[in-house]
Amino acid sequence: MRRDGKPALNASPPDTGGMRCVPSHRFPANGEAAVTEQCWVVEELALFLDVAEVGLYTLMCTRTDARAAAGFLPGEGVLGDAPVPEALALCAGFLLTESMIDSLDDVASMAICPESPEVVQVRLVDPARVRTNRRGGFVASSCGICGGVDEAGNIQGGLARVGDTLRLDAACSTPLMEEMQRLQTVFNTTGGTHAAALFSSDARLIASAEDLGRHNALDKVIGQCLLRERATAGCGAMLSGRVSLELIIKAARAGIELVAAVSAPSSMAIEAADKLGITLCGFVRQGRLTAFTHPHRLNRG
Repeated sequence: MRRDGKPALNASPPDTGGMRCVPSHRFPANGEAAVTEQCWVVEELALFLDVAEVGLYTLMCTRTDARAAAGFLPGEGVLGDAPVPEALALCAGFLLTESMIDSLDDVASMAICPESPEVVQVRLVDPARVRTNRRGGFVASSCGICGGVDEAGNIQGGLARVGDTLRLDAACSTPLMEEMQRLQTVFNTTGGTHAAALFSSDARLIASAEDLGRHNALDKVIGQCLLRERATAGCGAMLSGRVSLELIIKAARAGIELVAAVSAPSSMAIEAADKLGITLCGFVRQGRLTAFTHPHRLNRG
């Protein structure tokens, strides 16, 4: 299903990464007979993140790039043919936003297995200091925070307020959102992914990604910046869907000062953003937005 609401049929898109063509039966609204056709859908795959002496994590995600061997070593950066392999970006962002690392200085090595490209192996400098709530397990494409409301409160309590350096002309929000949407090649063919993008203090997009899971897309762009040695503190984030609590917590761990989404935030997302000093905006579309917290970062012209 494309952005215009119509199914993507038959003809292959220029890049099929993250997509799969499957048979379908379409039943027209006018009561005519069902039509058998090929339809492009988003791919959901398992990525296994093996963090030595911490745990094994199964991340259900969408991989939109080639699955080639690659790695990261301190002092050498990303190793491999691709500038920032998506699997490494997702894992780096997940490690940071799950509080397993504070920066890449905490990573001794990270590598996609040559024999098993669905496995990423990580060694930490000091695995004993890891303070995550997840000690291995299955992380679904829709997964948020493990635990109930009390656990969510405890997680917020351990986070510091973000900085206060970002200022943005509110009129820039719609062009940034539209630029992110143009980059959603998988969504524009299948209608099945979420997107996230990070932008700098001068309103330039510096990273973008899409995935079946909202939290994965955000982890990917945070991880891209980590692996490029580009600071995320003081940046803003654009999101393609609604904003729930775990996305605000991930943003806070990356030092992101503004989160803007095309849809609505939840009540707990608003409470957390207010407490953590994050400007939270919803309904970014058609030249308007609604700011729910800390609107002082937004100005007009």
